[in-house]
Amino acid sequence: MCNTFSTFGFVNSWGVFQAYYQENTLRDSSPSNIAWIGSIQFSLIFLPGILVGRLFDLGYFRSIFLTSAAVLVTSTFLIAQCTEYWQFLLCQGLAAGFACGGMFGPTTAVISHWFKRRRGLAMGVVTIGSSIGGTIIPIAAHRLIPLVGFQWAIRTIGFILLFVQVMANLTLKRRLPAANSPGGLLNLKAFKSAPFTCFCLSAFFIFLGIYTALTYVEISALTRGVPMDLSFYLVAIANASSLFGRYIAGILADRIGPINVMIPMATTIAVFTYAWPFAHSKASLIVIMVLYGFATGGYVSLLSNPLMALGETNDIGRRIGMYMSILSLGALAGPPISGAINRASGGFNVVGYYAGSMVMIGVGFMCITRQLVLRRLVGKF
Repeated sequence: MCNTFSTFGFVNSWGVFQAYYQENTLRDSSPSNIAWIGSIQFSLIFLPGILVGRLFDLGYFRSIFLTSAAVLVTSTFLIAQCTEYWQFLLCQGLAAGFACGGMFGPTTAVISHWFKRRRGLAMGVVTIGSSIGGTIIPIAAHRLIPLVGFQWAIRTIGFILLFVQVMANLTLKRRLPAANSPGGLLNLKAFKSAPFTCFCLSAFFIFLGIYTALTYVEISALTRGVPMDLSFYLVAIANASSLFGRYIAGILADRIGPINVMIPMATTIAVFTYAWPFAHSKASLIVIMVLYGFATGGYVSLLSNPLMALGETNDIGRRIGMYMSILSLGALAGPPISGAINRASGGFNVVGYYAGSMVMIGVGFMCITRQLVLRRLVGKF
């Protein structure tokens, strides 16, 4: 939980920084260019998985985790000193993103070592940390920036991450011994499995659209005249509601199977991504972000759980790594594409159509994956 607080919790707070940079520090840059910082951060939480997953299988868990924690804390303090676009891109996009990726993948793999029967609930509880972080960090930034300025607001967040990472490094450990599975860094034979390939494609398309609303909801609310005091809290509201989605999804996944939960959750994400650009009142924005956040939390908390049934446990790190590297490409491209569409169309309506449709294509691939595995309409998977 401490680890997901620092990784996904920090990354999921990007919407606050997107709005702040757009209105202040980087106001001369386009929304699409600024979004590249966040999308690189989003993608790099997954992209290193192809390397980190293999190193985890070989037994290098502790060294990866400790190094990544140090880089995350250091890069956060360096963000406070940034004034130029390339500096934010380097510190908040690349360095912090790589550090989060170095910690998140191994954390996911460790869960498979300790839990089997209640694995869904375990993942749900672990990922609650990202909901807590994604709620606390935006509120802290919003409250502290007017009081102490941007630099000390970021430094305060850095001290919070330092404390949380010390706790994570003291408590997290693997259970099973290292396994040197044949095949090197990649296990390309895994892609001969149609269910595995379809599941990877589903994640790629879903991540092209899943974070669009979270990235742009604040700035879209401000352009519609929603008071700043409320618009700044929309990201925190979405992240807070995701806590309940993660917990409930974990319980349901143990009963009916993870992909049976992920399909309706992702469908809900698509529906409210379509609806978000048409919300003009405070009440409608809050309702949409609560339901969107709930569904996003439920989907992301189970992100890698179906992979446990699509291969052997001793190769889980490498399989998760390949899967996360593929979906990271969607996370990288999604928000900037949305920003470019917004700039070209002059609004967010077409952005909602694009992002929601990408998520629905991903839902289609998940349905195909489920059918290939079960070969019937009803069953646990």
